[in-house]
Amino acid sequence: MELKKFTVKELEEYTGKNGKPAYVAYNGKIYDISQSGLWGGGEHMGMHHAGKDITEELELAPHGEEVLERLKLIGDLV
Repeated sequence: MELKKFTVKELEEYTGKNGKPAYVAYNGKIYDISQSGLWGGGEHMGMHHAGKDITEELELAPHGEEVLERLKLIGDLV
C-alpha cells in the first residue's frame, strides 16, 4: 500500500474536530489517532493537539515513540 503524502498545511486540517479524522506527524510519518482513547477530540492530556507535527513534543513525553506503533500509519509528511 502506498502511503498518502501530506504537506504541513494539509495536515493542519486533520484536527479531529468538525467530523474530520485526527492525524499527527512524527519523524516524517503521519499517524491516524482518531480511534485512540488517549486522543479524545484531537487532544492528548490537554497539551498536545492533532493536525501537527509532534516530533519535538514527543521527545519531552514520559513515553517514547513505541506508543505510535499501536496507531495506523497512513502517510508521509513532505
